[in-house]
Amino acid sequence: MSDRELYCDVCEGVAPFEAPPCVDGHGTDCPELICTGCGTAVVIATFTVPVTRLTDRRHRQPTRRQAA
Repeated sequence: MSDRELYCDVCEGVAPFEAPPCVDGHGTDCPELICTGCGTAVVIATFTVPVTRLTDRRHRQPTRRQAA
């Protein structure tokens, strides 16, 4: 099990969270965490953004609008 300190809404403060034994094969990177103080479970949702989309947006030229 891995330990992380996060804010717990139930405990109303920072508390250590543990990742329980993961049956999905995530190991210590399991998105499910349990507060060691009160037992509240949380799921950490992570996502990735493709870099190509971000660079495409930065290099686009603004479109000019013309009055009707």
